[in-house]
Amino acid sequence: MSTQQSAPSTELKRNLSRMDLVSMAVGQIIGAGIMAMTGTAIGMTGRSVNLAFVIAGLLCIATAIPQIMVGGTARFKGGQYTQVAAFGGQRLAGIFTIINIFTVLGIAMYVISFTEYLLALVPSAPSKLVSVAVITVLIVMNMLGAKQAAVLQTAMCFIMAVAIALFIAFGVGKVQPGYFAPPDFMAKGFTGILMASAYLSFAAGGAQVVINFSGEAKKPTVDIPFAIIVPTVGISVVYALMGTIAAGVLPVADVANKSLALVAEAIMPKPIYVFFIVGGAMFALLTTLNASIGWMCRPILQAARDGWLPGVFGKLHPKFATPVNLLLLFYVIGVVPILAGLDISIVSNSTVILSSATKAITCFTAIFLPKVMPELWNKSKFHVNKGLLNFFCILGAGIATFQVVLLVVTSSTAEIIGNLVILGISVVYALARSRKVTMEISYEDC
Repeated sequence: MSTQQSAPSTELKRNLSRMDLVSMAVGQIIGAGIMAMTGTAIGMTGRSVNLAFVIAGLLCIATAIPQIMVGGTARFKGGQYTQVAAFGGQRLAGIFTIINIFTVLGIAMYVISFTEYLLALVPSAPSKLVSVAVITVLIVMNMLGAKQAAVLQTAMCFIMAVAIALFIAFGVGKVQPGYFAPPDFMAKGFTGILMASAYLSFAAGGAQVVINFSGEAKKPTVDIPFAIIVPTVGISVVYALMGTIAAGVLPVADVANKSLALVAEAIMPKPIYVFFIVGGAMFALLTTLNASIGWMCRPILQAARDGWLPGVFGKLHPKFATPVNLLLLFYVIGVVPILAGLDISIVSNSTVILSSATKAITCFTAIFLPKVMPELWNKSKFHVNKGLLNFFCILGAGIATFQVVLLVVTSSTAEIIGNLVILGISVVYALARSRKVTMEISYEDC
C-alpha cells in the first residue's frame, strides 16, 4: 500500500467520546430480533435460555477478542475495511467493500420493520410517509455529524433501557417457582443449550462494528475495546434476566417459538405494554438503523478514497466533515424500495452469511498484526505473545465460521444462492477494479 497524506480539511472530526461509542454499540446489539429470538431459543433449550444468553455473550467476546486487540493498537480511519486491507491484501479489501454495499439494503428493511410495528398500533398511519420520514431524519442527523447522530443514539438508548427495565420489573416477581426443575430446564440437554447459545450469539453480538468509528473517536485504542466488551457483557446479563422472565412466567409450551410480546402483554398493564413495544421493539430498530448508517459508510468512504468507487463518494462536506454524498447514496438505496413497494427481503437477507463470513476473515487475518505493524503492536496495551495471539485469532475465526455454518443450514435456498451471487459479483468486481486502486495507509498511532 502506498502512503497518501490527506489535508486536515478532508479528515473526519475526531469528537466521539467513550459514551458515544457505547451508545452506538448498545444500539447495534439490541435489535427488535430479540423479540422473536428469545422464543425460538426457548424452543431449543427450555428455561435454560438464560444460561444460553450468558454463553452467547461469552462466544461474542471470544469472537471479538482479535478485534479488541486490533482496535486497541491503532486508529483505523477506514475501520474494518482498513483492517482487511492491511492484513488480508488489496483484493480481499475490494471484495469486502462490495459486500458492504449490498449490506446497505438492510437500511430499508429496518425502516419497513419499524413501520410494520407502528401500523400494528396505529393502523391508519400512512406507511410510506412514515418510512420516508424516519430514514430522512436519521440520514440528516448523520450528515450533520457522527457526534449529532451519537447524541440522538444516546437519547433513544435511554428510552429503550427504560422499556427493558419495566419488562424486568413487572416480570421478575411473576416467575413461577420450580424454575430450574426438569423437564423444562435443560429441556434438550447440553446439545440444546449449545445450539441455543450459538443462535443467540446473533442477538448478543455486533458491538465490534464500533471499530468503524475509529477515525472519529477521541481515544480509539482505549474507548473502542471498552465499547466492545462492556455492552456485550452487560446486555448478555440483561438478556439472561429477560429470558428468565420469558420462560418462567407462562408455561414453556405457550412461549416456545413465540414473540416476547406475548409475555410482555401478560405481565404489563396495557399502557406500559404499549410503551414497551414502542420504546423496546421499535426503538431497538431505530438504534440499530442509526448505528448501521454510521458504521456502514465509514469503511465504504475509505474504499472510495482508495479508488474502489467513484471519487465523489470519498469527499466530505466542507462544514460538517461528513460523507454527505455517500449518505445520499444510502438514502436513495433506502428510499427507492420503500416508495416502489419492492420486496427486497431476499436481497437484504442474502448478505447475512457473507457478512458473518467477514467476521471470520477479520478474526483470522489479525494473526498478521505483529508483522504489519510491529512497532504499534509492541507498545499496545493488548500485546500478547505470538502463540496467544494466534490462539485467540483461530478461536474467534472458528466460532465465527461455526456461526456461518449455522446460518447456511437455516437459510432458504434462495438466500444461499443470493449469497453466492453477491460473492461472485464482489470477486469479479475486485479483480477488475484492482488495477485502478491505490491503497492508502490509513492506520496510525494515537
